[in-house]
Amino acid sequence: MSITALRARALDVPMKKAFGIAGGAQEIARNVLVEIELASGERGWGEAAPLPAFNGETQAGALATALALVEEMVGRDAGHWRDLAARAFSAGSACGACAVETAIVDAFARSRGTSLRALFGGAETELVTDITITTGSVDDASREARAFAAFDTLKIKVGGAADHDVDLDVQRVLAVSEARPDARLLLDANGGLSIHAALHLTSALRARGVPLALFEQPVAPGSWDALAEIRAKCGIPVAIDESVTHPDDIHAAHAARAADAANIKIMKSGVARALEIAAAARACGMLPMIGGMVETRLAMGTSASIAAGLGGFAFIDLDTPLFLAEDPFDGGYVQRDARLDLRPITLGHGCVPHARHR
Repeated sequence: MSITALRARALDVPMKKAFGIAGGAQEIARNVLVEIELASGERGWGEAAPLPAFNGETQAGALATALALVEEMVGRDAGHWRDLAARAFSAGSACGACAVETAIVDAFARSRGTSLRALFGGAETELVTDITITTGSVDDASREARAFAAFDTLKIKVGGAADHDVDLDVQRVLAVSEARPDARLLLDANGGLSIHAALHLTSALRARGVPLALFEQPVAPGSWDALAEIRAKCGIPVAIDESVTHPDDIHAAHAARAADAANIKIMKSGVARALEIAAAARACGMLPMIGGMVETRLAMGTSASIAAGLGGFAFIDLDTPLFLAEDPFDGGYVQRDARLDLRPITLGHGCVPHARHR
């Protein structure tokens, strides 16, 4: 299963609307497509989805990392994909390394005649995702909550710059709750709040009787004590996202009593390490969550394969392909409203680029 070629190119996908989080908004998914070819002729594909507003990564950086790994990967055995992943992540961009790793494990699974879901354990065949209400106005939040009637779980983006109006977030969440009193509500600040602002937000919503199932990354990574204080005082389960890129982060959060759940994203950690983070979270009694950046069905399907393969994920946040104006791939999972069906996938993550993207 020797790797004979590694190719990488920019993959720009227009969006239906800007995807806004605390750090900014993205109007075009400026991603990277990686292709691996084996001596057998089998091919695999991976995707880098840099999100500058999340962690500063860029398409240029991801592409440079992928191309820099050509010499390192060609001639290696794809069957040793975990070892190759460790080599890839010694390079620059995490999401660029993830794209290379994904392409390798995809090619490996295809050469073995199996799906990633089966390779990772095959525990489940379907997942039910939430959908995101991005940053914006109160009217935007209310309108989107009604438009997403087919989704039982709504994740609301909150937070922003230092001068962000937290009371606007209170009103936005109230509007969502009023529009969809039946929905399970999650908050996601992407590290865009202070301790004071996070506690003000949750206190104001609690006083108005708004039930919340999760508060994701209320403050910026770097202080477990800050997260622990919010967790102790807000009365809502707290999830870490930006704060976790390695299994060691799970153990640190557990020791600090800073989190109840961990959002696992391959763009931060890659595939092999995502599996390790999930195992660490379970060992520490944290609820596993699966999420992503602004990704197509290729990367999102890889994450879905992890969650379905391992099974038992408490939160599924795999919705960004729904925000894209086009789908560059054939195959992969089939989505009907909130439900992702992985049964049609028989090889790898199942996605194959349309001819114009190869």
